[in-house]
Amino acid sequence: MKFTVHKVFFAWDFEKEEKWLNKMAAKGMHLTDVGFCRYVFEEGTPGEYQYHLEWLPQLPTHPESLAYIRFIEETGAEHVGSLKKWVYFRKRVTEGAFDLFSDLDSRISHFRRVARLTGTLLVLGSAYFIALLLHLFSLGRHAPGSLVVIGVVIASFMILLGVGFYQTVKVYRRLQRQRIVHE
Repeated sequence: MKFTVHKVFFAWDFEKEEKWLNKMAAKGMHLTDVGFCRYVFEEGTPGEYQYHLEWLPQLPTHPESLAYIRFIEETGAEHVGSLKKWVYFRKRVTEGAFDLFSDLDSRISHFRRVARLTGTLLVLGSAYFIALLLHLFSLGRHAPGSLVVIGVVIASFMILLGVGFYQTVKVYRRLQRQRIVHE
């Protein structure tokens, strides 16, 4: 039986998303498709699969991404689905260990990509927020309430993005320090 779960995860929460998917798999709920805030599961054997996801440098349809996906599939993993540059993989637990980041450098590279994504969104959102504030100030008391509400929503989103960016950069820097220690 298939069922759909709607759940929100942010780019910087990908490790939490992975843990959630693996908890679902431990209960016998196996991911079969993914969309925006949408996860389609199918009932199966509890603990059969382990899931990992990764933010690729290019879209999954790009030749380099397709080659990478084929490479991962050659290890026995299955490409479950994609959402923009996020790709979702699963591998049967009986087939051995499964980790997309085989070394510290690949993990650092992944966190750098996620930090760039959140940083870019933060800069673009901030620019839009500043433009909206300037427009609100130019309107003065005649500013429509809807613009004020939009401003509050955007400010809240910018705070959320800022927290996500900070968390991602913090992990990225910790991984870089680990690399220095290991060298």
